[in-house]
Amino acid sequence: MRVAVTGANGQLGRELAMLDDNGRFEIIGLSRAELDITNLEQCRNVLAKLRPDAVIHCAAYTAVDKAESEPDEAFRINAAGTRNIAVAAREIGAKLCAVSTDYVFDGTGTVPYKEHDRTNPRTVYGQSKLAGEQAVSSLHDRYFIVRTSWVFGAYGNNFVKTMLKLASQREQLKVVADQWGSPTYTRDLAIFLLELVSTECYGIYHASGSGVCSWFEFAQAIMEESGSSTRIDPCTTEEYPRPAPRPHYSVMDHGAIRSNGFTPLRHWREALRHYLSNHRLEG
Repeated sequence: MRVAVTGANGQLGRELAMLDDNGRFEIIGLSRAELDITNLEQCRNVLAKLRPDAVIHCAAYTAVDKAESEPDEAFRINAAGTRNIAVAAREIGAKLCAVSTDYVFDGTGTVPYKEHDRTNPRTVYGQSKLAGEQAVSSLHDRYFIVRTSWVFGAYGNNFVKTMLKLASQREQLKVVADQWGSPTYTRDLAIFLLELVSTECYGIYHASGSGVCSWFEFAQAIMEESGSSTRIDPCTTEEYPRPAPRPHYSVMDHGAIRSNGFTPLRHWREALRHYLSNHRLEG
């Protein structure tokens, strides 16, 4: 099966492009230099030439705080860019899997968000990603929308790498303890996305690591699993104000994964252990 991946230099896109899948898939990674998703004609030409069976759309504007001051750019990439990919993919008969985010919800809940719960993004980033979702569902007939959260892995910058770097420099760190979610390992997510696009089980999915923790608990686990002696102290969201409000509760229910018979992503702590033992030194 031939799969084109947009955003192939990003954290998830690169994981997909580098994944060893025993030859089941021909994965074609498309970096920004090879495919500018904001250019509709280029999207049409590149996909028409490649003729993939499926497109996994990972390219995105992900600077959550910066988006608050440049909403046009966030929407140009996350909404219009996703629309372009949806149009181009449908024209060549390719399935489309668009990667989205927990930020489409307001984060004020207390029980895990289900796939069809009402969206209510509080940030420009979340609004732009929701607009992308809406473009996919209105312009394509064979689509998967996969929302994920708290992503970490071997490539790009993420919370685990930041904590390990800070721990090498300091004896004590403060981490927010009143935001809850589910860390997601890019390798596990990539494996799921490839499994998903092999099927006809279209629709919206929530795919995050199993289990729930706060950022503080996640940081503690990173120190424990990596053998660091750096002390982690809890703090509140209010102590670290950011331009874009952070969701207090990002936990998502994996109902679509269960009902369609897919294997849930493993527990975030087990995934963290795998990452630290296999990819800690990779960039």
